Amino acid sequence: MFKPGSVRNFTLLNFLILLFLLFSGEVVVADSKSTINYIYKQVEDKKLWEHIHWHNLLHYEKKGWFDNRYVSEVDDSRFFNAKDGKVNPKSELLETISAFYTESETGNQHPQCKFVARLNWLQKQLQGELSQLPKVQCTDYKEWRDIVPSHKVTLIFPAYHLNSPSSMFGHTLLRLDKSEEENSSDWLSMGVNFGANVRSGDNSLFYAFKGLSGGYPGFFIVEPYFRKIQEYNQKEKRDIWEYPLNLSPEETNRMVEHLWELKEIEFDYYFFDENCSYRLLELLEVGRPGIDLTSEYGASVIPIDTIRSIKRADLIVDSQYRPSQVTVLENLLKQIKSEHRLYIQSLSNDASVLDTDEFKQISEIEQRKIMATAYKYLRYKKTGESRDESSVTTSFKLLSALSKSTAEDVTTAVPLPSRPENGHLSKRANISVGREDERDYVELGIRFAFHSLEDNLEGFLQGAQINMGNINLRSFEDESLKLQRFDVVDIFSLTPRSALFDPLSWKIYTGLERQLSNGKNILVAHVTGGAGVSYEPVNDALVYGLLIGRLERNREFERTVEFAIGMNAGALYHFDASTVRLELSGEEFLNDEFRHRAIYSQNFALSQNHSIKLSFKREEQAALKFSELNLAYQYYFF
Repeated sequence: MFKPGSVRNFTLLNFLILLFLLFSGEVVVADSKSTINYIYKQVEDKKLWEHIHWHNLLHYEKKGWFDNRYVSEVDDSRFFNAKDGKVNPKSELLETISAFYTESETGNQHPQCKFVARLNWLQKQLQGELSQLPKVQCTDYKEWRDIVPSHKVTLIFPAYHLNSPSSMFGHTLLRLDKSEEENSSDWLSMGVNFGANVRSGDNSLFYAFKGLSGGYPGFFIVEPYFRKIQEYNQKEKRDIWEYPLNLSPEETNRMVEHLWELKEIEFDYYFFDENCSYRLLELLEVGRPGIDLTSEYGASVIPIDTIRSIKRADLIVDSQYRPSQVTVLENLLKQIKSEHRLYIQSLSNDASVLDTDEFKQISEIEQRKIMATAYKYLRYKKTGESRDESSVTTSFKLLSALSKSTAEDVTTAVPLPSRPENGHLSKRANISVGREDERDYVELGIRFAFHSLEDNLEGFLQGAQINMGNINLRSFEDESLKLQRFDVVDIFSLTPRSALFDPLSWKIYTGLERQLSNGKNILVAHVTGGAGVSYEPVNDALVYGLLIGRLERNREFERTVEFAIGMNAGALYHFDASTVRLELSGEEFLNDEFRHRAIYSQNFALSQNHSIKLSFKREEQAALKFSELNLAYQYYFF
């Protein structure tokens, strides 16, 4: 029961409490502002926005030669706290500090949860001055860290794959591993991949165009490593090289913290420079501040070149080779007598072949080889498919027969190839002297990327030619220097057929080149391509034949643009330090013009990055026959 005046006393009490809360709030705000201002003073004294690690964390690149302008290569506003954070390292640093003190956001959306790597770095640089930060629960980050290892890092290089435009130059990604004490399989590690977000309906040509022009956004993706093995090693038939790095657990953890900040953050993706390899170099620079892996790259970054950069930085400690399913099968096939190889196909379809008298007459050792290869081939054919009853039954019968076999397993493992980074460097300059149609000339050339059929094979895929930006300038003794040839792209894929596989060999090249037409040496534009087959009759040798189509713009033709059909047939043989190529080719146009030619070329490797190339060409046209002899010195560089 209230006494007289109790209502008045209650109102007075509430008023006093309200005053206290308002006063306390002003004190808290005042303390927060004073704390931030004090930290700003520490940042100013230390000029932390100039620190290389801050630049690495924000992906800043210096753009001005004299005025120290910086621009971040991140193209996502969510990555920045300041409005001008993309171009102002100092403003972004100060706004980031202020954001860490905000109380308008809570939980996983708080800047402390979104920018963990920045917060931890600032705490170390400011030596505990950020101890009065608001307490925030970052549950999403903690759950993510529980599944992402952060003890050591392995660099992964899925090798070249010409039948995919996105993989012609190979690919690089990182693998995050647990410690050896945890006895964890590589299959349970996590892969870190940067790639373009490609629409499912985009074809290869559309991908190439958009990849060159920056039409795709790029993202970092962290996913189980076994999925990458399935993608590259099994589905795409690509060998994988694995390079353990010597990053410490602390450096690995620093890199993983930054990966969280990059989760779902968008970059521009460019096929030749801002690509998978370049972004991984940036990530490694965050892990180990002070190393410089990116400044040497300009207009192009090829995956194999980045491996060499990482090697020069003394980060690589070892290498492991993981052959693809196709490589394993081709190796097994070579160990089986040619007259028995057809059994592999038939056994993979019907295990009852085991009971035939013809098969039983084969030696037990040879039977074991055939059965083991047939079983692996059946597994390969069913990659990515649901297992049907027939294949399950056949697999079981083959395994049963293998278990009962008393023959010794004498098959040998896949020979270890030369490591990709041991091959010649990616760019090439050449100077040559020659004689064409009774006239002497000197020629200068440069190729921006990256391997020709006649180049030294060590570290490269046999039968694979990938040239881009190939320019040759020629000067005859009575003329000035002129453009002789410019190849925008020149790809030749010779993948040999075997008893198990029947791939298509193909070529495509386009650009400008000089042709003798109506007695004039003129520059024509063309697109030339074709497809056919190739075989490997003996080790290190390929023979091939292709049907060719050519579209040529030639001002000496009655119709400026003409179409031709033709053929390429040849042989390629690799010796220890030399490569020989003999080719017969020609095309016949719809206007009855024709060109037939025979070319012999031989490249002599003097060392990894130096070679001498000799070539001879004999060409015949309607009213003209001529020969050309050329001797070139070739220097490979990066």
